Amino acid sequence: MAYKFAAQLYTLREELKEGIYPLFKILKEMGWEGVQISALPKNYDQQEVAFALKENDLQAAGMHISLDRLTNDLDGVIKEAELYETKDIILPSIPKELHHAEGFKEVKRRLNHIAKEAPEQRISYHNHAFEFDIEIEGQDGLHYLLNPENDNHILAEIDVYWVKKAGKDPLEYLTPYANRMPIIHLKDMTNDVRQTFAEVGTGVIDFIPILQWGKANGIEWYAVEQDICERPPLESLDISLRNLQKFARKII
Repeated sequence: MAYKFAAQLYTLREELKEGIYPLFKILKEMGWEGVQISALPKNYDQQEVAFALKENDLQAAGMHISLDRLTNDLDGVIKEAELYETKDIILPSIPKELHHAEGFKEVKRRLNHIAKEAPEQRISYHNHAFEFDIEIEGQDGLHYLLNPENDNHILAEIDVYWVKKAGKDPLEYLTPYANRMPIIHLKDMTNDVRQTFAEVGTGVIDFIPILQWGKANGIEWYAVEQDICERPPLESLDISLRNLQKFARKII
């Protein structure tokens, strides 16, 4: 299959509290091939997660890991990634106290150091919209972090909703990250004044060109994340998956 779709578990952060294994079973029956590890309950059992993945024939489409844990427990993060059989470790956001030029420079330095310390892993960054409000060396903060220069080992995990929210064209913004983005984040934007989160295929973002670009430029996983749902989150994910499958069938 040309497209592998994964449910980002932040969408199901409340449902996860009711049980990891039964939720993974529901996701597999829904048709997901993978899950992106995030928002697991406090004091979760890593072995339980690994068992739930294996028994439900789901793959781990990367892990979202905080900057604090990446800095202070890198060995533990790597062992957990190996347990889940994923090599993708993603910083999901930058702490608010670092939302300035010097903070971004520090994050870029740290992530590159982590990439060198963990050469078997792929280290990526997942954006929101605040990065576009910070200018560093003549470019927005996201471009600064992900600039595909030779000595920058940070890969992209572009979230198309947040790029759109920042007033940019998602497809155009992806271009510099050809073969530097193993995972992309998909969610839609409502076609109203709120411009809030929506199920894929129900809003204003054109996903077929994005899927076409991904097929040609090295994207391995398409992770669906909906931060806030106006219906039950599992229902929202089901709508997004059905629409993505429909779009994928239209692409030769």
